[in-house]
Formats: sequence, structure tokens, C-alpha cells
Amino acid sequence: MMSASTAVRTAIVSALANDVAVTAALGGARIYDDVPTRAEFPYLVFAQTSERDWSTATDVGHEHLVTLHVWSRALGRKETDAIMAATQAALHDQALALDGHRLVNLRHEFSDARRDPDGETYHGITRYRAVTEPM
Repeated sequence: MMSASTAVRTAIVSALANDVAVTAALGGARIYDDVPTRAEFPYLVFAQTSERDWSTATDVGHEHLVTLHVWSRALGRKETDAIMAATQAALHDQALALDGHRLVNLRHEFSDARRDPDGETYHGITRYRAVTEPM
């Protein structure tokens, strides 16, 4: 059986790659775990993920924090904001199917956009919290 954290990441990638608004905002399915050399901007990257035990005395569960990074070279932060808004619409409170696990909930926690020190790249950070139970 797939681990809960792998199942969450797989379901999120699938949801984002199959969402018309997300792929339109990115100019394609530019969603990476490992960014290819010379990747075309904009793109979205899986950054830090963490999993914590969320079990009770009677039930097993896990809490997952998934951080996504958006990278854009468009003028201004409008493109970065649009990509983060599209990902939120695709993921927040959605009932994603997980392999071997049940998604209790998936919630957007925060988004932040800023200009990178290079002066030409915008960097968006958005985090989601998921709670899962084994099937």
C-alpha cells in the first residue's frame, strides 16, 4: 500500500495537472517535484512536505502539510497571484481520491508572494493542510 504522504502528493499533482485553470495559468502542466534544467517560467514546485501522527485512542490518522512554490518572471505579481488562486480553487475543500487512504479534509492555510532578490523573479508560497485516515 502507498504511504499516506505519497498518496496525498500523487492526488494533488493529479488534481492540479488535470485542472484547466491551473494549466492555463501555468501555460501547461509545469508542475515539478524536481525542476528540470532550463524549465520554462512560470512553474509550480512541490517544496517542503511533512507528515505528523494525528491518531486518537481509537483511530489512526495523519496530518500533512504540503508547501507549493510558484516561480514567475512576469512583470509584477499578477501571474503569481493568479497561479496561487487557481491552485486554491483546485484543492481547497476538494474530495480528492487517495490510494489506500481516505482524505478527511484538505484546506488552504496561506499564500504569500514576493519579489526574489534577483529583481526579476516572483516567488509565491502556498501551503495546504490535509488530514488522512487509512482505508
